[in-house]
Amino acid sequence: MSAPLNERVLALAALAQSLAQVRRIAETGQSEDGAASAVLDSVFRVDAASTEAVYARASSLAPGLRLLRDYFEGQNKDASLPRLALSVLQVERRFVRETDTVRAVSGGLEEIAPQAAERGSTHPDVLTALGTLYSDTISHLRPRVMIQGNPHYLGQPGVVSEIRAILLAAVRAAVLWRQLGGSLWDFVFSRKAMVQAARSWLGA
Repeated sequence: MSAPLNERVLALAALAQSLAQVRRIAETGQSEDGAASAVLDSVFRVDAASTEAVYARASSLAPGLRLLRDYFEGQNKDASLPRLALSVLQVERRFVRETDTVRAVSGGLEEIAPQAAERGSTHPDVLTALGTLYSDTISHLRPRVMIQGNPHYLGQPGVVSEIRAILLAAVRAAVLWRQLGGSLWDFVFSRKAMVQAARSWLGA
């Protein structure tokens, strides 16, 4: 049974927020710490009591909620982010069917979790570990998620690790959205309702 639409909107906001950070890093070499840590933390919260608890609180997803609101209201004409989101959703479909890959990711996260709890999910060592996990598992699935940006930054190992780590968080959000009953039909029939849900979460 599908979860309420407002819960699915939170998962979509996390996906949008993750991918916005990926693009920011690829273009500038830096993420926004608060926006990045909110989604990175979620990969370790596999038994959260609610959708909101996966991200600690809805306010941590305010950047993603604003992106969703603006997109569905037609205020954001940038087509690259929706294309990237569709690519991640396609990878998610392949990922959940590859039980060995799911098992490898789950085991890898269990190994990294103590380090993340001690140092924080945005610590360079944690980002490197998460990036390596993504590279060794999900990045082998097709179609691959292709990231464009400034070659100067995309040639730096630390930048590449952070991008891969946040792509892992993006896939986490996509899996959650599907688990909550999300489908591409939401984008066809529920656009107005998703705007209202995003506004509600934003308190506006």
